Amino acid sequence: MKNIQTSKLFWASCLALLVTSLSFGIRAGMMNQLGIDFQLSATQLASITATAFWGFPLAMVIGGVIVDIIGMKRLLIIAFVFHLAGIALTIFAQGYWTLFFSTLLIGIANGTVEAACNPLVAALYPNEKTTRLNYFHLWFPGGIVIGTLVVTLFVKLNLGWQLQVATMLIPTLIYGFLFSRLDFPLTERVSSGYSEGDMYKAILTPLFIFMLICMFMTAITELFTGQWIGLLLKNVTDNALLLLTLTTGIMVVGRAFAKPIVKKLAPQGVLLFSAIFAAIGLYMLSTFTGSSVFVAALIFGIGVCYFWPTMIGFVAENIPQSGALGLNLMGGAGMFAVSIYTMFMGGFYDGLVVKHLPAGSNLDAYVAAAEGTPEAAALNEAKNLAGPDVLQVTLVLPIILIVAFTCLVVYMRSRKSRQLADTQTI
Repeated sequence: MKNIQTSKLFWASCLALLVTSLSFGIRAGMMNQLGIDFQLSATQLASITATAFWGFPLAMVIGGVIVDIIGMKRLLIIAFVFHLAGIALTIFAQGYWTLFFSTLLIGIANGTVEAACNPLVAALYPNEKTTRLNYFHLWFPGGIVIGTLVVTLFVKLNLGWQLQVATMLIPTLIYGFLFSRLDFPLTERVSSGYSEGDMYKAILTPLFIFMLICMFMTAITELFTGQWIGLLLKNVTDNALLLLTLTTGIMVVGRAFAKPIVKKLAPQGVLLFSAIFAAIGLYMLSTFTGSSVFVAALIFGIGVCYFWPTMIGFVAENIPQSGALGLNLMGGAGMFAVSIYTMFMGGFYDGLVVKHLPAGSNLDAYVAAAEGTPEAAALNEAKNLAGPDVLQVTLVLPIILIVAFTCLVVYMRSRKSRQLADTQTI
């Protein structure tokens, strides 16, 4: 007989997600320094960042397929091994390619954590999936806050980025130890008796495909902006990294108080509310300057706060036959979309920077220019103009989501009315 310790499993899951988010927060904080140390362009930095985003969906989709077969425990031990390897390779990175492969390993580990932990949380709390997934996912922005504060503190103490990355070893070792000692439940699909055929039919339904497409846009709005906000706005405000800390801090608080909001609005209502605030916040981030940018970050943080966990929670509640594969396809689709978008926007951003430099300029020469030279000043000014342009392009996505989620609210109301009428007829 298995001894399922629900609370310990939940907290170990939160620690594993903390490592995932620390990797995002610390990397976002040290991107500019990596560019200086290894003389990397925005295109190369975007490529490194994107690697984490496509390693993540690869692991999530594969994990979603095999989790019912090998179990959630074995999957999390695999994540632990990949986290250790990725962190070690990052600490001893020598240039572009070692950074590329270390980020890929961490991305795979991060995706494996979500592949196991999303269905684990749904199985542990079958009656409050969306709420508990919000509680679980508050550790993602929570870790980003901790990560950016670690970066800020270490920079002030003149400690290198290698030590910043090494701080991730502490929660990694703890979650690995805890998961190795705990018993795990079956995934909800298996315990509910849904067959593999039911699962594959569920992920081909129009509602699931609709949510998958929306996940592309919610993930890009939240994660692309969060990962690049320091780089895009570092010349608009002196505290660009603190913008990320503020945005993610709002997300922590919002997700901690998700229960009454989810109960009042239902998941689809929460998603519509989120899209409206995300669009307003992103517009403000792309147009405001100086201290007013912090107000924009506050609005944006409220907007993206519930996107990720509520998208997964909606599927867990309304399409339960899709099982762990359905939840992991959602997360994988989101990260894959961010990966592609980040790579595209890295080149687009470099193009905008070149456009704002003197005609015929070589970007590599400006990137390599010493601080205080006319070339460095010209590059900073070009970046100052290019960053908000990237956010203006991204603004299109939450505007589309407002329309999509309005349709979802209407559809779910009509579906509920039909179900009620059918019940009364019976």
